[in-house]
Amino acid sequence: MTTTRQDTDATRALQGLEDSRSAVRLRAALAVGTAPDPRFVGKLVERCAIEPEFFVRDMLTWALVRHPVSLTLPELLREVRSERAQARSQALHTLSKIGDRQAWPAITRALLSDADDEVARSAWRAAVVLVPEGEESALATVLATQLGRGEEKTQLSLSQALVALGDVMVPALRAATTASDPRVRAHALATQRLLHDPDAGFESAIEEAKRVVALTGAPKTDDENRADR
Repeated sequence: MTTTRQDTDATRALQGLEDSRSAVRLRAALAVGTAPDPRFVGKLVERCAIEPEFFVRDMLTWALVRHPVSLTLPELLREVRSERAQARSQALHTLSKIGDRQAWPAITRALLSDADDEVARSAWRAAVVLVPEGEESALATVLATQLGRGEEKTQLSLSQALVALGDVMVPALRAATTASDPRVRAHALATQRLLHDPDAGFESAIEEAKRVVALTGAPKTDDENRADR
């Protein structure tokens, strides 16, 4: 069988994705995306699960987006069920970039509340891109269960996802402002501010919200409210 120049280039690119040097892997991912080939899809997805460098992973995602959805979608949908957290996170990130709503059923509540913050953040971003019309309110309710979670970076990601849903998330957010957990209340109040003032910085919004929560104290229970009457 005659080996063509295209075959040689493909072999070199696939080998480059496994090189120990990140610069070589980056160039290989760029080459693969520049000349899409069905033979690349499996290796790209496989590499996403283990690639240690962020900027290389980003190029791998770009390369996958350059391939037909009919080839990438089945591979990515399998990957979101992987036991490896990075595999789930990167597959969700890539699905958000592809933006095909056929992937929506794969965005499960389990992924939206994944124990790994990076997976959950990727799931939140994918969800607001892929959610079908009419299901935004239900999504907002699920996302609101994650308020108060994690460090500032994680909280910012959730707030951005909720704000991206627009006014449909207001009822879920309003309910969270009366939660018993002060972290949940503060996060909800900060998200409210971002909804009304998109230019407000999250750091200042969350600090202001914490002060408000500290000053107002815990919300009264129904029994306490009845006792006051």
